[in-house]
Amino acid sequence: MLSDLRKTNERTLPTDALVHQCINGDRDAMAQLYERCSGRVYALMVRIVGRQDADDAMQLAFLQIFRKLDRFGGNSSLETWIYRVATNEALQLLRRRKRDTADTFSLEPETNVSPSGLRLEDAEMLQTGLAAIEPQLRAILTLREVQELSYAEIAEVMDIPEGTVGSRLNRARRELRSELERLGWG
Repeated sequence: MLSDLRKTNERTLPTDALVHQCINGDRDAMAQLYERCSGRVYALMVRIVGRQDADDAMQLAFLQIFRKLDRFGGNSSLETWIYRVATNEALQLLRRRKRDTADTFSLEPETNVSPSGLRLEDAEMLQTGLAAIEPQLRAILTLREVQELSYAEIAEVMDIPEGTVGSRLNRARRELRSELERLGWG
């Protein structure tokens, strides 16, 4: 009974307490933080590095998150800070592997409709188009359109001025549109 109560309390820990427990090596707190954020971090990784490398990128990201958690100052939300660490890890993985940015991402759909409601063919074309734009632009576009972060949050994640977010987001959209047109999207 007491262990059930403890688990219930751990699930509702405020962010600052959770961070503190993680820093102190509490594996239950680490598991809770991982469970809280892993789905969205994985989705981010799929869009930045592709499904084939998303597991590796996510593993590297969470290793860095737990190593650097003592540096989280609370100046932003924990999720924004986690996106920053994860995005940096994804971009470093791409640099280390010197991936060809024109590689296509593999999808694992269970139906002919993707989770976003696109037909499978359109979803694959969209992923191919995304893969063709440079990784930093892809990251900014993903953070805005998929993760729904604000310009201010994206600026913090990418460590760029907020005005730069808008211009790079516009550039990413233009390049994606151009790539999709080249692929025959219509």
